[in-house]
Amino acid sequence: MDIQQLVQTVLIYILPVLFAITLHEAAHGYVAHHFGDNTAYRMGRVTLNPIKHIDPVGTILMPLLLYFATAGSFLFGYAKPVPVSFGNLRNPKRDMIWVALAGPGANLVQAFLWGVLLHLLVATGMLEPFFVKMCRAGMLVNVVMFAFNLFPLPPLDGGRILVGLLPYRQAVLVSRIEPWGFFIVMALVVSGVVSKLWLQPVMGLTFGLLDILLSPLTFLIS
Repeated sequence: MDIQQLVQTVLIYILPVLFAITLHEAAHGYVAHHFGDNTAYRMGRVTLNPIKHIDPVGTILMPLLLYFATAGSFLFGYAKPVPVSFGNLRNPKRDMIWVALAGPGANLVQAFLWGVLLHLLVATGMLEPFFVKMCRAGMLVNVVMFAFNLFPLPPLDGGRILVGLLPYRQAVLVSRIEPWGFFIVMALVVSGVVSKLWLQPVMGLTFGLLDILLSPLTFLIS
């Protein structure tokens, strides 16, 4: 593995990844606080301090090991989940949907903002490759996080949204998956099922949506 290439990749991705993780987790905590649960707020997790959200294994060690082991072709990681006591929400079944949506929503907004910044760099002629690559990395990282976290299986955000939307009996059945959900998701990721049947289609639709949202800027600078 080329150490110089690794250092360059880390420098390009470090800010987008830190912002993506921090705002994703803080958004969960902020919306939970808004709907009546102060658990994350009391624990200092409603913050833009990335250190509060970084998991040493999931955020640093695992992605680095996978990067070296697969020559950069496969990466996976996670942050410390923001603690939410859904029973404290004013309307637990309904409000958990908004709490779960907040994280991916923050990533979608960030992907759009990185796209805006990329268009501004092009418009002003500031085409320094490092910053252009960082903007593209920012869009990619946030679209991946947006799509992956919407996968409809607990404990991912998509699973929480599904539980909130289903009738009570079906919601209980789905929620029972959560203790084993992480291992099921990992198995599906490693087998390629998540990538082929979920990530690729959802990411394609998301990039299409971003192209539409950014089209006025594209028209102005063309």
